[in-house]
Amino acid sequence: FLKSFQLTQGELSALREASITEDFFAALERVQTIHTNCRTLMQSGHQTSALDIMDQMALYQEAALERLYRWAQTHCRNIEAPGVSQLLAQAMAKLQDRPVLFKYVLTEYCTCRRAVLVHLFIDALTKGGPGGTPRPIEAHAHDTKRYVGDMLAWLHQAIPGERENLLTLLRGCDAKTDVSEEIQQALSNISEGVCHPLQVRVDQILTTDNSVISLYHVSNLLRFYLQTFNQVVPGSTLESTLSELYSNSEKAFLSTLQNQVKQQLLERVEAPPADLSPSPGIPHLLSLLRDIISIASVAEGRQDDINKVVSCIMDPLLQAI
Repeated sequence: FLKSFQLTQGELSALREASITEDFFAALERVQTIHTNCRTLMQSGHQTSALDIMDQMALYQEAALERLYRWAQTHCRNIEAPGVSQLLAQAMAKLQDRPVLFKYVLTEYCTCRRAVLVHLFIDALTKGGPGGTPRPIEAHAHDTKRYVGDMLAWLHQAIPGERENLLTLLRGCDAKTDVSEEIQQALSNISEGVCHPLQVRVDQILTTDNSVISLYHVSNLLRFYLQTFNQVVPGSTLESTLSELYSNSEKAFLSTLQNQVKQQLLERVEAPPADLSPSPGIPHLLSLLRDIISIASVAEGRQDDINKVVSCIMDPLLQAI
């Protein structure tokens, strides 16, 4: 009868071996089962034996979870390696009963994946894909719209992949425990690393590009991806970075537009000639207005944009006339 409350030599070996295998998890499950079943043993009048067994199983369990924690902390860096993801998912499920250890492993995982994501982003910017295909994103730095669009599109493609990795890592966790908050926080931590290289490059564009149309394209791209990432990583550093960049891009666009309007109106608009053709400068401003409105017609928040643009161009123009 008591043998059913003892571990076999094979189970003890599985708990103590350096490598973590399926046998380890089976033995750990056996430890937890014996610990739970000791209640039956106590009810049958073997209180002393039951308490001794419970103490022994508790020691086995603590030692096993400590080993599992150290193994998971080391191997969580290789979530994409064949054969590792399944064991890691089982490890995180077991560590869920130890919130501190669970959090430490998740933090280590986030630190590793953040570094990987930054490395991949920098490679995409400077080296491109395998064999140079696709070309480095920075090869199109002269084309502001494409440059910013490619950077944001790369992030939009990469970050959902990190979410899938997190779901794989935590798929074994109990359904009764909601890990969605942990996933969102982890995704926020992982995506934080790309904020600086992104911000540096976009800020440089906003301070050096004097094209009103280019700046308006950038502003629209940032607004679109801000709304997109708000759904993927809400409340994250990446979202706040995009929000700041969008605000700066809108200011840069309106400031550049106002400067161009002032430049065209430095000399007061002259009275029209006999053929009533527009004075010099007016066709340029109206053409600029038409180009911006054509872009705004397919942009989010277009009515607000149109109101601001019309005000920036038409108000000074009417005053000059």
